[in-house]
Order: sequence, then C-alpha cells, then structure tokens
Amino acid sequence: MRVFRGFRHPDIAPACALTVGNFDGVHRGHQAMLALLTNEARHRGVASCVMTFEPHPRDYFAALAGRGGTAPARIATLRDKLSELERCGVDQVIVLRFDAALAAVPAQDFIGRVLVDGLHARYVLVGDDFRFGAKRAGDYAMLDAAGDALGFDVARMLSYEVHGTRVSSSAVRAALAAGDMDLTASLLGRRYSISGRVQHGRKLGRELGFPTLNLRFTHARPAAMGIFVVRVFGLADEPVPGVASLGRRPTVDDSGRVLLEVHVLRWPTGLNSEGGYARLVRVELLAKLHDERHYPSLDALRDGIAADTAAALRWFAAETPNPSPSHPLR
Repeated sequence: MRVFRGFRHPDIAPACALTVGNFDGVHRGHQAMLALLTNEARHRGVASCVMTFEPHPRDYFAALAGRGGTAPARIATLRDKLSELERCGVDQVIVLRFDAALAAVPAQDFIGRVLVDGLHARYVLVGDDFRFGAKRAGDYAMLDAAGDALGFDVARMLSYEVHGTRVSSSAVRAALAAGDMDLTASLLGRRYSISGRVQHGRKLGRELGFPTLNLRFTHARPAAMGIFVVRVFGLADEPVPGVASLGRRPTVDDSGRVLLEVHVLRWPTGLNSEGGYARLVRVELLAKLHDERHYPSLDALRDGIAADTAAALRWFAAETPNPSPSHPLR
C-alpha cells in the first residue's frame, strides 16, 4: 500500500475507485465498505484508494472554537489506521491535512479539483451520512449529479449492523470508554490494539520493580484509558502476557501527554532487558481492570502496580480469552 500526503503527487495512480472518510478504528462497517471498494476497483482495473484526514475535521473545528475538549476521543493513531487499511487490501491512501484552507474549499471545487483533476476517480463510494466541502454543503445528491456530468460513478453504502447495533466509530468509542473490550472486539472484528516503537522513559517502573515498555499515543484524548490486561506482539515469536497503563500517569506526570506503559509478565527467553527498545510492538487490550488512579506516594504506586499485576496473572490463569479475530504484527 502506498501512502501520499496530499493529492498532487506524480506517483499517485492514474485512476482509482475512491472512498472518503475519517476511518477512525477501521471498524466492521468500514471493513464492509472497503471490501466493496476493492471489489469495484478490481472490476474496473483501477487502484483502490482511501482519502482520509489528519487531524480529524472535528478536532480542527473544536480547536478553532476554543473547545478542544469537545472533539471526539481518538480510537486509533494514524499508524494503526494505515495498518488496518492495508490489511483490508487498499492500494493507496491519500492523507489530507485538515486546516483552514481545506475547510474553506467549496463542495463543487472539492469534486473538481480533488476527486476529478487530482485523483481521477472513476468510482466514488460514500457512507449514508457523507457530507463534504465548506460548511458541509456537499451531500450524496450533489456528488451523484456531478458524477453524471463529469463521468464517474457514485455509490452509497447504508449503515452496517451487528446484532441490531449500528456499527460506528461513536459506538466503538462508547464501548472503549465503558471498558467493554469484548463489545469493542465485536464492533471492530478484532481485538483493540495499539502499536508503536518502544521508547526510553524515565525508568521509574524499573526503580519500582516493574519495568515497562513505553509507547506514545499521539493524541491527547484516547478513546480507552485505564489499567488493562494485555497481550504483546513483536517481542517474540508468540505473544506475551502483560498488564498496562494507558493514560496520563497522574501520580508521576503533570504534562498531560498520553503514554501506554506495559509491564510484561513473562519476559521472552533470549531477549535481554534492553532488547525491547526501538522494536515495533502491538499491544492488544484484553480486559480493563480499572480507571487510572492517583496514588499519594511512590510506595502506594508500587503497591498498586503489584495489585494490578496479581490481578492480570489471575485473569490469564482463570480466563480463556474470547477468540475474537486478531492479526499478526507485520
């Protein structure tokens, strides 16, 4: 899969079947849409293409209004979104920076400049609530009429449901906020996971007797926060069990940055204590133990981590994890 920043690049495919959206989480509804898209692309002999945005448009408008806290929590980092799009068979992804200039583009100009002149779309697939262009003036009817005039086909996909529940990014966010990791897996079609390069930290976990792997979550408001039973891919041939904190570490850090800290319960044989650094790992969140807590002292924090570690060990001993679809680290 090829990834392009912007829609003007000489290596972009000469024609494509296109869908446009934020695709936060790449849930089962997204996956159904992408399956239809890739099938249409093969049928037409063109590349399958996803256009997405960074930052999320609602992040931009919330910040513009001075209400950053009202933007939706983020399910996935850009890295994980791109990884899932690739797994769904997409040929190329166009990442557009959503800023004042893009927000001001009239809907008809977006069709002409971006979809037709920039990407040479032959087929455009959108969701049933798709809106685009300045002031969200563009809709399916406008896009369909433009397709007739400019020579591309337009299709609309209706909502996707699982057991009577509409699958949406909002539903995934709600499940993550509630700590319901089984419902999250049902909506995603796989266990929820976060990937990234292991970074050096303050080594506080090591001082407390619980060394951790540190991964940055690049958005200020992750959809999931708290203490979790996890499984780590990328340290060994098989996943290894762990317990993790995802959040802002209120006891030891007032910067507000979000960090995923993973304490591995069974360190892989043959991997030395420094062997995790710079590795690309994927951490599956299996069950939530509790929300983040502010401890009054480092001794209390140590006791809290010990209790969480014991709880995770009991979970692995007592539970057979629900065999929700997963996929190996690439």
